[in-house]
Amino acid sequence: MHTETGQSPLARWQAGWERLGRTPAIPTATDLTEAFLWSEWRSVTKTATVSLHANTYQVDSTLVGRRVELVFSPFDLETVEVRYRDKSYGKALPHTISRHAHPKARPETPEPEPPPQTGIDYLALTAAAHHQQLRRDERIGYHALYGDNGQIPGQLSIDDVVGLDTEGGVSS
Repeated sequence: MHTETGQSPLARWQAGWERLGRTPAIPTATDLTEAFLWSEWRSVTKTATVSLHANTYQVDSTLVGRRVELVFSPFDLETVEVRYRDKSYGKALPHTISRHAHPKARPETPEPEPPPQTGIDYLALTAAAHHQQLRRDERIGYHALYGDNGQIPGQLSIDDVVGLDTEGGVSS
C-alpha cells in the first residue's frame, strides 16, 4: 500500500486504464518482434531491385521509382519486408546476398577473449619452493626415539606387564 495514494501499485495501474476507458493490451510476440526491427529507406531501381548493405533484393514491380522502407532484423538480412506508405508489399526476394548481418549489429553473446599469457609456470614455481623447503628443514628421525632394545624408553612390554601380575603387583 502506498502511503500517499492509499492504493497498491497494481490497483493504481488498473485505475489509470479505467480512467482512460480501455483495458491494457498485452503485447503479443509479433508486436515485440516488430518493435525491435530496424528499417532503412531505399529507392527502387528500374529493374525492380533495391540494395541494402551489399545485398540486392527483388521487389514488386509496381514500386519502380518509388522510395520504400525496408524492415529487417539486423541479425538476418536474408528476410526483408518492403513497405510503401505504411502498406506492406511482402518480402523482398534475395537476389544477391553477400552480407548476412547488419554491419552495426553486435552478436548477442560476445565471446570472451582469452586472458593474455604471462609466461609464468605457477605449478613449477610451487614445486621448486616445496623441494627447496624440504632440503632446508631437518627431518624427524623416529629411530632416535628408540633405545638399544628397540623400545621407546618408559614403554612396558607384555612380558613386563605379565611379570607384575605374577609377582604380586597390581592386577586388573
